[in-house]
Amino acid sequence: MKRAISNTRIGDSHLWSRTLIPTTREAPADAETPSHVLLSRAGFIRKVAAGVYDYLPLAWRVLSKVSNIVRDEMNGAGSIELFMPVIVPMEFYQETRRHEAYGDLLFKVTDRKGNTAALGPTHEETITEMVKGSVNSYKQLPLSLYQIQTKFRDEARPRAGLLRCREFIMKDAYTFHTKLEGPGGLNEAYDAMYRAYSNIFSRCGLDYTAVEAESGPIGGSASHEFMINCASGEDTILKCPATGYAANVEKCEIGDRPRGTFSEPPTGELTEVHTPNLPGIDEVGKFMKVKPDRMLKSIVFQTCGKTPGSTAPDGVKWIIATVRGDHDVNEGKVKAMSGYNVALADDKAARAAGFAIGYVSPRTVSSVPGTLLLIDSDASLGGFWASGSDKSDHHVKHFNWRREVGAALDDPNRVKVGDVRNAMEGDPSPRSAGTKLVTARGIEVGHIFKLGTKYSDAMGLAVLDETQQKKPVIMGCYGIGVSRTMAACVEMSHDENGIIWPAAIAPYHVLITLMKPDDPRQREVAGKIACELVGHGVDVLTDDRDERPGPKFKDADLVGIPVRVTIGDKALEQGGVEFKARKDTGKGQVVPLSDVVQTCLNTLNA
Repeated sequence: MKRAISNTRIGDSHLWSRTLIPTTREAPADAETPSHVLLSRAGFIRKVAAGVYDYLPLAWRVLSKVSNIVRDEMNGAGSIELFMPVIVPMEFYQETRRHEAYGDLLFKVTDRKGNTAALGPTHEETITEMVKGSVNSYKQLPLSLYQIQTKFRDEARPRAGLLRCREFIMKDAYTFHTKLEGPGGLNEAYDAMYRAYSNIFSRCGLDYTAVEAESGPIGGSASHEFMINCASGEDTILKCPATGYAANVEKCEIGDRPRGTFSEPPTGELTEVHTPNLPGIDEVGKFMKVKPDRMLKSIVFQTCGKTPGSTAPDGVKWIIATVRGDHDVNEGKVKAMSGYNVALADDKAARAAGFAIGYVSPRTVSSVPGTLLLIDSDASLGGFWASGSDKSDHHVKHFNWRREVGAALDDPNRVKVGDVRNAMEGDPSPRSAGTKLVTARGIEVGHIFKLGTKYSDAMGLAVLDETQQKKPVIMGCYGIGVSRTMAACVEMSHDENGIIWPAAIAPYHVLITLMKPDDPRQREVAGKIACELVGHGVDVLTDDRDERPGPKFKDADLVGIPVRVTIGDKALEQGGVEFKARKDTGKGQVVPLSDVVQTCLNTLNA
């Protein structure tokens, strides 16, 4: 039966004139990244405050489609949806000490009775408390739960639109287990989530890479990030072109590198140089006429207890990590090599212990009790070195490892040599001898973690096992930035004219543009095409605005709907309509009326 044409719909399409799509030629003054510029100009988002945005109708349609794909795959992975409150009592964070890890990033609120809470950035504590009150037997596990909800981070400098904002939409999932291996174990659930995430980003039409990653303030052991590949990405990915190994900078391993023997003769007498008021290693190097790659950078950490299963010696209070001056110390590798949980040393406490912060040399391993020295392989080589002098405003030239550090170099409980810096492009691949790492750029949109018992231990989540003994519950955590995924897609897929949406998450699949919106013939053809397309599950938007063709076509490219069908007198006289795919350059082509629906379907399914 023919559908009636109303003033709000043509066929089963939405009308541009009856929705809210406030396109503009000018981007906000603070918009710098492509996604911020284009989502603002195309009428998807509108700034409310710093890092806080309205999601207008087009954006909400994209977000809904991403969310539906997420739900479908999460349900397929055996996870059950629920919904938790935004407000998280501060005592939950105090139990896990995460209020310290998050610091000022926690969005804090105080109620009328003076109780402090936070607007949740994630919900590990809330769901742990929920399961603690609901599950008491191993027979109730494994369990997998997820939600899609608004989250908050009090970013000091919100930027890049939806990529670094203070309020955002996120899917977070959590799994609960009594064991690591085997059916029902954490590893099985982790692998299922890895597959689900791969399916989600593939179905969204995104070019992504799964990379090994550090866990950050979430905590836990193994983790992977899912990164959208794009040149404008804020994160660096390192890849092995031979094996496909990929990791972020914080996690990437480095293959075998030459190590020094500490037997090389000195290059000269140790010479002290006065270096006052020089803020960084580059400035010090210029003043001393020494290149950064011939300087030693020594960073002091303090220990916070051993890592699980560590065989590190007892009594280590301080760790010095020494790298070449043009390299950066990697805190995760410091933790792995030392066997201790670490944090950057408190300045006051370190100075009181005897460290000249900013001028520390490796020699301090022998002068400050309880110190472990970690030397990166590149920094252990012989030749000329400059270093801090362990004296404020002074450095030294002709540092020699054996002369300055002595017998401590032969004690593995005091000095270790290995990989303790961030990887860089050109470093040896850890997976293929003779292959060098290459870099790419990406935007993180998903992250999965093996939490272990970090939260269950802190909050007392345990169940009775088969022998009626209490055992801590093993957990996993899995997040996807839903609103961030929308922005990352735009970063990945756009041109100088606007957004190019993948069909799966486009706000509409087909845009029907009427050259003469009041012409009965054009409206009739539009209605018929729309009805047929909707019958095939296609979302249709009809541009019925009384506007010149030029602005209509510019808006069409800006908004980025995958297919545009233009209905005008000239094409109708030839028995067809003009068809154009958004990703194609140049002009459209006239397609017979009898073929237009199938042509749209073929393009959308390609």
